[in-house]
Amino acid sequence: MACYAIGDIQGCYEELRALLNALDFSADRDQLWFVGDLVNRGPGSLQTLRFVRDLGDNAVTVLGNHDLHLLAAAYTAGKLNDTLAPIMDAPDRWSLLEWLRYRPLMVESPEWNAVMVHAGLPPQWDVPTAAACARELEQALQGADYRDFLAQMYGNQPARWDPALTGMDRLRFITNAFTRMRYCTPDGALDMDAKGTPGDQPAPLVPWFEAPERHNGGVHIVFGHWSTLGEVSNPLIHPLDTGCMWGGSLTAMEMESLAEPGKPRLTALPCEAKQKPG
Repeated sequence: MACYAIGDIQGCYEELRALLNALDFSADRDQLWFVGDLVNRGPGSLQTLRFVRDLGDNAVTVLGNHDLHLLAAAYTAGKLNDTLAPIMDAPDRWSLLEWLRYRPLMVESPEWNAVMVHAGLPPQWDVPTAAACARELEQALQGADYRDFLAQMYGNQPARWDPALTGMDRLRFITNAFTRMRYCTPDGALDMDAKGTPGDQPAPLVPWFEAPERHNGGVHIVFGHWSTLGEVSNPLIHPLDTGCMWGGSLTAMEMESLAEPGKPRLTALPCEAKQKPG
């Protein structure tokens, strides 16, 4: 049995199937971890949702910002992108959406000393705090008032974590940390505007995983969301969004290799661009 973590698919279903063929993946034997953003922008969001859902216990996925966008638009009568329209036209749309709404925000593996999230962990959180915050957000998404939460989750404030935060301010920060974060200030205030390659960001911003005194530095963090990030030197930081949507590649990492010396084993499939950035 092998377990593979796979970067942002964003509706690139054919590329996903080609990557799994290259891995000799067997649903009867192996497991897949998805870093979120199963849908949006690519032409196969509906097929991707059906495929991952139908894998059952052989697939684990966390929610990304594009997945939350689909839920918000579907449940609050918001505007859907054209690439998401086939989902809303599908006869099984509500069962797919309900399945998606019940996905976690963070997955932990004590076996590999690893966690998987979509965007990252803010520097103020240790892993137990992150796990507790993930459960809070999951309860909001799965509770009776989930439509109210989805209608109010957008926004960039508050930018800094405070354990005393309550209500939507608290949930909004948690949402942004798990699904939208890339850069922060050295003291941990999130910046939702900077998106480019490290080195091009305005001062004093740093990638979230380079913030001083980061409280989650002793665990492997597997994540996506940041297609322009590139390779990083920290051996515990594993970015898997390699820009399939933009003509980069779709990447899988063998999770078992995290427990072995050296760099983890990666398999990358070159992809044809589905959209141009911007």
